[in-house]
Amino acid sequence: MIKKFLKKISNWLKSKLPYFIVTLLILLLILVFFYKRIVITIQSGEAGVLYMRFFGGTVTDYVYPEGVNIIAPWDHMYIYNVRIQTKFHDFEVLTNRGLPIQLSLAIRFHPAYEMLSVLHQQVGPDYINTIIIPEIESILRKQIGHYNPEEIYINKDNFLTEIIMKALDELGQNFVKINDVVIRAISLPDSVKKAIEAKLVKEQQYQAYHFQLKIAEEEAKRKRIEAQGISNYHKIISETLNQKIMKWHGIQATLELSKSANAKVIVIGAGKNGLPIIGNIPLEQAIENGKK
Repeated sequence: MIKKFLKKISNWLKSKLPYFIVTLLILLLILVFFYKRIVITIQSGEAGVLYMRFFGGTVTDYVYPEGVNIIAPWDHMYIYNVRIQTKFHDFEVLTNRGLPIQLSLAIRFHPAYEMLSVLHQQVGPDYINTIIIPEIESILRKQIGHYNPEEIYINKDNFLTEIIMKALDELGQNFVKINDVVIRAISLPDSVKKAIEAKLVKEQQYQAYHFQLKIAEEEAKRKRIEAQGISNYHKIISETLNQKIMKWHGIQATLELSKSANAKVIVIGAGKNGLPIIGNIPLEQAIENGKK
């Protein structure tokens, strides 16, 4: 009984074998043809969002991680770069005087991983040009429009950094995280730039001139103090150098000269006020000369 059943199955399989082979070949051809749509490899630093054509559209409650993922060929996997990226952007703003200024920005950002599927559904892959750049431009235009060209050119009180911090605070970073916004360059019209530079040069010259005046005033003050000190010194000497002191110095000088090996002619008591004469110069005059 069992043998008969197995034989029937074997005969049926043999009769259907060509159909099985054809079906298998068709499946293999489909697999080869749709391989890239079925087997999805998500590289390092990337994440995927799945769009299901017949079962609800975008999958918003799951983000596909790195590695190999198998999907139906009629569905589509959108791959996003979730690493920190840099976007360079140039645009023009107007100052409070209506003058145009060219700003060059460097924007560092990355999509929020957990919100990637919602970002894809509500914004799309071109989110950098859809939400990031327009919002940053709008905030910077609004803030910089309160300043004049000179304040912007010299970055007075480092206000550009404050503007950038305000821009980061005001940006809705639900879908995208803005790491930093750097102003790489500020370009003004040549006429405005030359006028500002000329003014800055004049201000530096003015400060240098006042610095030199300050030095001259300090030097004059020093000389007045020095002159007053010399005057006080001579006044004290003239008041204290009386005849008794001069005679005492004459005696000391005579004693010192007597010890000298050089030939000297000393006339004791021959000078004015009884002071000795050294050579042909009275000692009193010699002392006065030394004092001068």
